[in-house]
Amino acid sequence: MVSRRLFLGSIGALALASTSACGGVSAKSSGGGKKSGAGALSTQGFGKPDDVGQARINAFKSAYPKVQVHLNEGDFDPQQFLSAVSSGNAPDLVYFPDRGLVGSYAAQGVIQPLDDQIASAGIDTGIYRKAAMQEVTIDGKIYGVPEFYSTRNILVNGKALDEAGISLSDVSTSDWDKLHTTAAKLYKAGGSRISRIGFDPKLPEFLPLWAKANGADLVNPDGSPNLDDPRIVEALTYALSLIDEQGGWSRFKAFRDTWDLFGSGNQFVKDQAGAFPWEGWYVNVLVQASPNLDLRSIPFTDRHGKPVSFESGSVWCLPKGAPNPEAAVNWMKIMTSTDTWLRAAAARQATVEKNKTLFTGLFTGNADADEKIKAKYVKGGKGGFAQAVEQYYASTEYAFAVAGSKAGSEIKTAWQEASNRVLSGQQKPGAAMKQAQAEASKAFKAAK
Repeated sequence: MVSRRLFLGSIGALALASTSACGGVSAKSSGGGKKSGAGALSTQGFGKPDDVGQARINAFKSAYPKVQVHLNEGDFDPQQFLSAVSSGNAPDLVYFPDRGLVGSYAAQGVIQPLDDQIASAGIDTGIYRKAAMQEVTIDGKIYGVPEFYSTRNILVNGKALDEAGISLSDVSTSDWDKLHTTAAKLYKAGGSRISRIGFDPKLPEFLPLWAKANGADLVNPDGSPNLDDPRIVEALTYALSLIDEQGGWSRFKAFRDTWDLFGSGNQFVKDQAGAFPWEGWYVNVLVQASPNLDLRSIPFTDRHGKPVSFESGSVWCLPKGAPNPEAAVNWMKIMTSTDTWLRAAAARQATVEKNKTLFTGLFTGNADADEKIKAKYVKGGKGGFAQAVEQYYASTEYAFAVAGSKAGSEIKTAWQEASNRVLSGQQKPGAAMKQAQAEASKAFKAAK
């Protein structure tokens, strides 16, 4: 799924880091001159580039022809990365699929702050979206350069909506009591066998979204955990109730695991899903796999009806002991600049024209690039897909980030494991989040 997401979507990073081992560092770099941009440059975790990735690689090679680029095309592997750093064989660059990893790796000292290098390279951090920069800024220091920027909205099966006789506004998350009714109307089952999930709250992954809709953040601005906040417990309890009313977690998950997410027989085509919140990259998957789909969409909102979304995405970082830091930071600059993103968008447009499909946006951490790409290449299309793309663009302006923390990975593990214990019936939400808070607080204190 990781590889297919990056290949098909190219517009967002995964919510979780991949743990599959995919080879070692491609080559040990030799330092190059700061001005000439010479020497070798090795990366780790970038994955196999698609049309968007290759266009940006070509942009760097054009700007720095004397740099020998060695790409490790495997997905990010934590053990491989830590082993490379500890053995003195660090790559020049590491690519994290989730900016939430930055704080924990910064606390471990395996990645370096970039403030001085950013200044030397002339990188204007003002071009990057504020929420993304918040994720990579730990204790006032910048530890990464943001790349993609993935937000969440609600995608809806129009056919199921019409069959149930309900309107798109009925799927709104502003009225939690009404959403119960909507989910029940969209839900279909024969005896104990589920045939359509009405509304999937996407637990545990999207707990930050439900918490925010109820007025709470999982992580405080200072990076400390806030997991036992009563509003978060209430949000988890509510999202769990939606699942309990649709067959319970065991049957719910077993049925959901049968979905062909990336295929022409996906859960919307087969009428296996009514609605769920999802990242924007999935619109590109759907438009390729099922272009005639009756897709509808609506923003996720808080309980007052205000649109809310949370963002995540990939990031470039500088490992401890990187042999060619100058070239590494130049890579970060080129790969995320407006001109390079426009070059990548042109490559994607060529693919779109070849396949006779729809340009669904790139959604980057560079707001200026997104605006220019949208104006030049996003030309509408079939109503439902075009509307979804517009809504995802709109959500980039108000999406929030889970605050960066030196115990970011540990805090995330704590709330995800707590959510899983709740889903499996091992604990009630209050007890699970209390335990998670204790675990996360211990990790936060240790990191500080």
